[in-house]
Amino acid sequence: MHRSMPLGLQLFLLQIGIVVLVVGLAGALAVHLQQLQIRDAYTERVRTVALSTARLPSVVAAYGSPDPAATLQPLAELLRQASGTTFVVMTDENGIRYSHPDPTKIGRRVSTDPSPTLAGEEFVGIETGTLGPSLRAKVPVRDASGTVIGAASVGILESELADDLREDVPLLVAWMGGAALIGSAASFLLVRLVRRRIHGLEPQEIGRLLETRDAMLHGIREGVLAVDRDGILVLANDEAVRLLDLGTDPTGRAAVDALDEHVVELVTGSRDVVDEPVLAGERLLVVNRTSAVVAGREVAHLLTLRDRTELAGAIRELDSQRSLTTALRAQAHEFSNHLHVVQGLLELGRVQEATGFIDRIGGGGDLLPGQGASAVRDPATAALLLAKAAAARERGSRVQVHPSSSLEPGAGDDDLLTVLGNLVDNAVFASGPGGTVVVTVRGGPDGTVRVVVDDDGPGIPESLRADVFRAGVTTRRPGGTTDADRHGHGIGLALVARIASRRRGRAVAGASPGGGARIEVDLPAAGRSGARDEETVTT
Repeated sequence: MHRSMPLGLQLFLLQIGIVVLVVGLAGALAVHLQQLQIRDAYTERVRTVALSTARLPSVVAAYGSPDPAATLQPLAELLRQASGTTFVVMTDENGIRYSHPDPTKIGRRVSTDPSPTLAGEEFVGIETGTLGPSLRAKVPVRDASGTVIGAASVGILESELADDLREDVPLLVAWMGGAALIGSAASFLLVRLVRRRIHGLEPQEIGRLLETRDAMLHGIREGVLAVDRDGILVLANDEAVRLLDLGTDPTGRAAVDALDEHVVELVTGSRDVVDEPVLAGERLLVVNRTSAVVAGREVAHLLTLRDRTELAGAIRELDSQRSLTTALRAQAHEFSNHLHVVQGLLELGRVQEATGFIDRIGGGGDLLPGQGASAVRDPATAALLLAKAAAARERGSRVQVHPSSSLEPGAGDDDLLTVLGNLVDNAVFASGPGGTVVVTVRGGPDGTVRVVVDDDGPGIPESLRADVFRAGVTTRRPGGTTDADRHGHGIGLALVARIASRRRGRAVAGASPGGGARIEVDLPAAGRSGARDEETVTT
């Protein structure tokens, strides 16, 4: 089976290649620049020496002597040695040499064309003479009147230029080698750092891990959110997007911009969160928060979300059914006892006493007191009120239906049942044993259902009436603390307000005539606007 090259080795070889390429190009450029610099320096040298030689008074005077070569040859050799050039050649106006490094060449015509120089022009360039290719400068020699009487030619062989460059190459190579070694060492350290950062994994292993992680996170039936230390959402699986109604993948956005305020407090706060109920929209979620720690450093907060909306509804329904069953069982037992008393009195012939006993207990068996109970003809709503009344009776409280109540069959729906159930539960709890809760349910001709629940409890402080519909605010503890939903409180009224807001209705809190609390909720028919927008309660 073919195995690909390890990532670390690939990175190392790639960087070594880059280092070698860069160092090689830099070295070639340095050699080229050095070569140009050496050539420029030698060019300036031969030109300067040639000009100086042609203008020396002793050289000009030697041209007028009977034997110019006898004077110019020693002088040319002295200048050649002093200037470090290869040759200094002096010629007459016909190109005949008066001096040359090889004395046998004296008296012969130069091998290159001297006519431009003898015509008064200066020349600097490369020509091939008797000594080989050389960089040379040719300058005309003029007498006192300015007439050209000869030429001075000074040059350096090309081979000497190459030798000078080769002398600098070892130092340049040493620097290049040092740079390559440093680059290789840095590449090795970088590879080690990268490998450590990716925990020694190969690309295919990283790919498989990402695929597995995505499949796992998006496949589980719990919502998962992760927020880094900067407050940025770095992870949100499909279930979290659905539960929080985020619409699209929010990763990369700030948590404060993408999430509900209460959820942001949970995920970015400092306190531990364990199985805490949270209201997200109209869903009841159970939240847990943990910290993601890497190498002993906290890098993110992880929030897990479980939907308990249906479970909470089923539990409430089951509690209602149990309460109703218990109440019916108690009434059946009570009714049986009353029949036994009546039977005994009749058998004893005390008809008058039996009649009085019946009169005394005649109203004691009503499950749902109130003249308006019969006007609530919607079956689901009536059943809910019966169950709530039975549960309240077991706690020593009373639930009554106001005489003005009226609800036709089919006028109730799930939203009404949720609102009514939460309001009655809150009112019964607030009124306490011996308290009374009065419920008013009226359906309007446009389909709007108005619910008013009054209790005779301590009421809602005026300072809290504007905030009581916010998630986490409760009157079950002094001061209406906003962290009450840690224990499951502060959710019911928030859910009521959100349902009313969705239906474009309203939910307001006030004082009841009996001194307790009054909650009024208007629920327009689904798909229609009810109360004015400015009166709609939002959370």
